[in-house]
Amino acid sequence: MRIIKLRPLSICETNSYIVISEKGSAALIDAPADADYILGQLDFYGCTLKKIFLTHGHFDHIGAVADLVEATGCEVYIHPLDEKMLRSGDAMLATHFRSRGYKTYSGEVTLFTENDILRLDELEFDILETPGHTPGSVCFICGEDMFTGDTLFRRSIGRTDLDGGNFEQMKKSLAKIADLGGNLNIYPGHMGNTTLDEERRTNPYLRENSGGGF
Repeated sequence: MRIIKLRPLSICETNSYIVISEKGSAALIDAPADADYILGQLDFYGCTLKKIFLTHGHFDHIGAVADLVEATGCEVYIHPLDEKMLRSGDAMLATHFRSRGYKTYSGEVTLFTENDILRLDELEFDILETPGHTPGSVCFICGEDMFTGDTLFRRSIGRTDLDGGNFEQMKKSLAKIADLGGNLNIYPGHMGNTTLDEERRTNPYLRENSGGGF
């Protein structure tokens, strides 16, 4: 498996990641904006986009979905509680932030829950439901790597004051993450990469909701 971190995209400087299988198939974790740039990176790394895995439905994570599907025919995966955000600028908060450069997406999607495993060739992505930032926020775990979207950042967490946010749910989600086994590599939706052990030690939000065991 190879993970490529793309440059920050959209007005929110959102991270997205290309995950490449041994056969050269690719899953894109979030599709913030600028489909042409993303397509160029896929071509540069010699991989074929098969699937887009969305951590949640805000505009700065889904803005390039429609163009990427049109260009590649790839499949789109999202949690059912955030599906409606793909369909409406109001629901994805693009209107709220007066954002341009996004498109709504009306095509087919594959819905998943925490009981599912998403597959790309030999790769398996476990799903951790982590509501709080949005009702359908999730983290994807593949091997020793976790893509946390806007749930967990380096030294911080995603905001809970937007429509659909819930701080009490976020605290429960952070407790689930803190309780995971091992020291996972963290690939967040914004800012720099980190590790789970580092966040257990230094992230005040994760420490507060970990039961004090770290």
